[in-house]
Amino acid sequence: MFGNAPKELWQRWHVPDARNRIQFACRALLVDDGKQKTLLETGIGAFFDPKLRDRYGVAESQHQLLTSLAALGVEHTEIDNVVLSHLHFDHAGGLLTPWEPGAPPTLLFPKARFITSRIAFERASLPHIRDRASYIPELPELLNASQRLCLVSDVAEASALLGPAFRFSLTHGHTPGMLHTEIIGQTRRLFFCADLVPGVPWVHLPITMGYDRYPEALVDEKAALFSRLLAEKTWAFFTHDYQVAAAQLGQDPKGRYITENTTGTVAWDLDG
Repeated sequence: MFGNAPKELWQRWHVPDARNRIQFACRALLVDDGKQKTLLETGIGAFFDPKLRDRYGVAESQHQLLTSLAALGVEHTEIDNVVLSHLHFDHAGGLLTPWEPGAPPTLLFPKARFITSRIAFERASLPHIRDRASYIPELPELLNASQRLCLVSDVAEASALLGPAFRFSLTHGHTPGMLHTEIIGQTRRLFFCADLVPGVPWVHLPITMGYDRYPEALVDEKAALFSRLLAEKTWAFFTHDYQVAAAQLGQDPKGRYITENTTGTVAWDLDG
């Protein structure tokens, strides 16, 4: 998770357990604009069989996303759009029904459009040997068969699908064609970082992941993004930080990026 950073450094941020595992969230974001309910990513879900659930240390046996939506009074059948930054299992696994012995996986969200970039979908359909374990083999065909898959070739196409409150951008350092959503409210802006910046430690520009396909390109993408987020006072939303859901960016006296105004929850009226 920390690329070439030595354990002596990263264990200050995350203390590993006896199996060298560290704690992470798989956080999704629900955006309700009064006309449609849009879900940004779906987390890891509960599609893993017990062996893989143990290997990855998935704490919940139930589908936590469905539980969290229900706590907000929302059923998965009410979701109008699901935006997927990319199709790695910890970001798209929540699309699937929970694992049952002998039962094939099926899609949840029966009326939702599934929106992702064409490049990201093609990568999931034909992954490289280096990252194919990060994908769910059955998922691309299930999405295709739904007839609700919307593949966007550029960010203008994505914005046209969801309207002016949603702005999109693409990065390629973590995985080719990762689609980022930015919510433009009257009082706040929120940028969905996905795996470009999994959490607070990765705000430090040199810190990347071993999962990143092109680490040097990713560092450059972070630098360009952070400059804009800082200037526009846009909040960064983190998918994998189990303590911090969102933060604004600042700079220390040496010019290094840091997080400010961190929050563990995001339950905001962006126009209030």
